[in-house]
Amino acid sequence: MDGIIVINKEKGCTSHDVVYKVKRLFGKKVGHTGTLDPNATGVLPILIGKGTELSQFLINHDKKYIATIQLGVKTDTGDCEGNVVEKKDVVVDNLKEDFVKNVLLGLIGKQKQIPPMYSAIKINGKKLYEYARSGKSVDIPEREIEIYDLKLLNINENEKTIEYEIYCSKGTYVRTMCEKISEKLGTVGYMKDLKRTMVGDFKIEDAITIDELKEKFEDGQFLKNKIISIENFFDNKTSIVLDDKKMKLFLNGVMLDSNENGLVKVYDLNHNFIGIGISIDGKLKRKIIL
Repeated sequence: MDGIIVINKEKGCTSHDVVYKVKRLFGKKVGHTGTLDPNATGVLPILIGKGTELSQFLINHDKKYIATIQLGVKTDTGDCEGNVVEKKDVVVDNLKEDFVKNVLLGLIGKQKQIPPMYSAIKINGKKLYEYARSGKSVDIPEREIEIYDLKLLNINENEKTIEYEIYCSKGTYVRTMCEKISEKLGTVGYMKDLKRTMVGDFKIEDAITIDELKEKFEDGQFLKNKIISIENFFDNKTSIVLDDKKMKLFLNGVMLDSNENGLVKVYDLNHNFIGIGISIDGKLKRKIIL
């Protein structure tokens, strides 16, 4: 089967680990659409077989996370894996619900963000965490992000933690947001826990764990229900039918006259799904072929 399966990544494994395990099961080329830190959990769309060609359509998705901030302590990585670099008292009055909600409300909107040093962004061909591990500093350019919504979920005054939901644009670093929220609360903090609940149209409710996939891998109906086929991925696109002559030309990469515009689903005379074409300026050409 080719397409996308939404994995609920468990804590402690890398995105590469998930890709490797899925590849062993299916025996096909496998990829993912964006890494999750080893200690993060949640939605990780995995592309299988020809589904890897869908990556070009999955690069600008908005995301939702549930994050927990540990207040009063700052680490060099911005999460629980790092070394403690600063401690600061937490003002109890700043943990009142109304105060925290107002802080979150003030952080909604477009803004500039500097990615953390411990990230995989490349500067001059080298990943930032490689600079960090070698003790070297480097100028990190700001990037524009957008926070669409921030919702307070829980405050634990005894543990000095705050749990919140963040709905944000691609490229947003939640670790950096946790540190920013901590500063607005008059202290320091780090991201204690992170769960991704949505990537574009992929939601945690539709995700399965690797163990569930292994357990039900021989169940064809289960796989059919869980794998989003290339045909279904483009469910909202126009369908066209090509006769045998045009189909042969299309499959050979010849551009055909077309009245459509943009991406289209292509079928043969027997209504078998053949793949995806793209029509530009009245010319149709192949895009993804099964």
